[in-house]
Amino acid sequence: MPNVMTMVLAGGEGKRLRPLTLDRAKPAVPFGGRYRLIDFVLSNLINSGLLKIKVLTQYKSDSLIQHLSRSWNLPAILGYYIDVVPAQMRTGREWFKGSADAIFQNIHLIENEKPDMVAIFGADHIYRMDIRQMLDFHMDNRAELTVATISVPASQSSEFGNLKADDAGRVIHYEEKPKQASPGQDGMVRASMGNFIFNTDVLLEELELDAMTDSTHDIAGDIVAGSISKRRVFAYDFKSNYVPGTSEQEMGYWKDVGTLDSYYCANMDLVSVSPVFSLYNSYWPIRSYHYQCPPAKFVFSDIKGGRVGVAYDSLVCEGAIISGGTVRSSIVSPLVRINSYSLVEESVLLEGVTIGRHCRIKKAIIDKNVNIPAGTVIGHSIAEDRARFHVSPDGVVIIPRGYLFPGKRA
Repeated sequence: MPNVMTMVLAGGEGKRLRPLTLDRAKPAVPFGGRYRLIDFVLSNLINSGLLKIKVLTQYKSDSLIQHLSRSWNLPAILGYYIDVVPAQMRTGREWFKGSADAIFQNIHLIENEKPDMVAIFGADHIYRMDIRQMLDFHMDNRAELTVATISVPASQSSEFGNLKADDAGRVIHYEEKPKQASPGQDGMVRASMGNFIFNTDVLLEELELDAMTDSTHDIAGDIVAGSISKRRVFAYDFKSNYVPGTSEQEMGYWKDVGTLDSYYCANMDLVSVSPVFSLYNSYWPIRSYHYQCPPAKFVFSDIKGGRVGVAYDSLVCEGAIISGGTVRSSIVSPLVRINSYSLVEESVLLEGVTIGRHCRIKKAIIDKNVNIPAGTVIGHSIAEDRARFHVSPDGVVIIPRGYLFPGKRA
């Protein structure tokens, strides 16, 4: 394998994920009970043998840095690392002005490492990918820049960079988040996944040129789009990527969890009997911090009195206590407690949430350490929910971290 250095762009503010990103960076948002969004790209890199990783942070990065320092340590004696690189204003008195500027302000890291290639990956997508296959594609085509792509419905084209490639895979057109798409006969467009492989000399030249222009300083919209006419730019089809242990339905699974509804749907993808994305693939594990908690506990079995601790079609993490309540099609994170006679359905409960007795919670995302008072009803009346809480376009109710219900003291 060539000498590859990876730069993970983890400074995203995630405005569309508010209120979940009010006090944390988007890559630090919890997902799937016991993970953070950034764990998925890091797991893909580690499992692919790419072990020289710089994580570029900026926006409200404290919880992200804390998570990385506790979870992700590689043996430095072998020359491997996952280094957190905070924004430092190295080229002036400004923070990162875009993804390309974030790389440019840290160009010394590349110059010091002297890699053959630089992989630039996003930090907030849910997928499995053997990146070695993308590297092979890059080298086989003598590419100078390779873009990982996936087909999406034309209705979603404005959310992604759109590109067209010839029969050999060479990119002939790129447009960043167009208002109107030009779909193929199947009604799909080819979208950038935000993952790129550059030959190092090409990346350094393009970063220097971009720094001298009045652009948005975006890796995709400026550098990729500007390279097509003068560089060998190729599109790698993610659908062709095979990861050991994946089912046929999981092939090509990739979710951009940039909105509250896409985040909710991606979480719900995990809990079905045959999930479209499985966390249980031991051949390609998703790694994260292991909570030091006791096992999950289910107590009370008074079936006649309706006081039974039980969960159906759900993920229940360590330290959770289902104390006489019922959970259906939900994700229960570590240290959650659900008390007697309560029903939680189709919901995502983050770490430390407490559900009081006789509650009815449906289609909700409840952030860390929120205490839901006894008798609370959420998710059964959109009108009432909108009057009290933040509700997504698809009707998911979000209870933010630190939310205090009327009559409750901090």
